[in-house]
This record gives sequence, structure tokens and C-alpha cells, in this order.
Amino acid sequence: MLYVPRGLLEETRAHLLREAPKEGVGLWAGRREVERVIPLPNVHPSPLTAYLADPLALLKALKALEREGLSLLAIYHSHPKGPALPSPRDIKEARWRVPYVIFGTDGVRAFLLPEGQEVALVVL
Repeated sequence: MLYVPRGLLEETRAHLLREAPKEGVGLWAGRREVERVIPLPNVHPSPLTAYLADPLALLKALKALEREGLSLLAIYHSHPKGPALPSPRDIKEARWRVPYVIFGTDGVRAFLLPEGQEVALVVL
């Protein structure tokens, strides 16, 4: 299960709305539940249909989390014109062993990838 306070869920949604029509991307970090939303630049050459977190910004964010004693809990991104389901590209490019949270036109869902197993998202 992935626990996220409603306010941080809305903060994430606001970030992704600002990025539209491009896909937005970022990290959720915390200890047992999400405590921080970390937006990252999407540097994918086709940002309307894919995402790639800026590698330097990602590295800086991960180092900052480590210094603060926080863990990476999830990676989030948006599907501004599609459902909250992993795309074939999402599955193929999945590398991290944390849930991938997808904000789509039909809501928000989380998955372990590449397996595709859904993770319960509990809003606090």
C-alpha cells in the first residue's frame, strides 16, 4: 500500500496540470507515507506522449532525500490524454522498484512495473 495525504495528492495534481498538455513527472518521498512531492523536469524529446526525468535533477533530488533521511516511495507521471494505466513504454522503461503512480483522465492509480501489479493507493 502507498499512503498519501490528500493535500500532497492535490499538490501533485496541480503540478501535473501546470505541465499539461505535456506529461509531467516527479517523485514522492517520505518515511512510511508520502511527506514530500518533488516535481522534476520532463526532458523527453516527445513530452506530449512520454516522460524522462532530467537525470541531473533526479540525482540531486535522490541525494537530498538521502541527506534528509527520506526514502523514495514512488515515481509519478501523467497521461494527460489517456487512462491511469501503464503504457507499453511505461512497462518497457520501468527500472525502479517502487510504485509508479499514474494520473490519467480517469483518475489516479499505482502499479509495480514491469509486472503490472496494482498497488493500493490510500488517501489520508
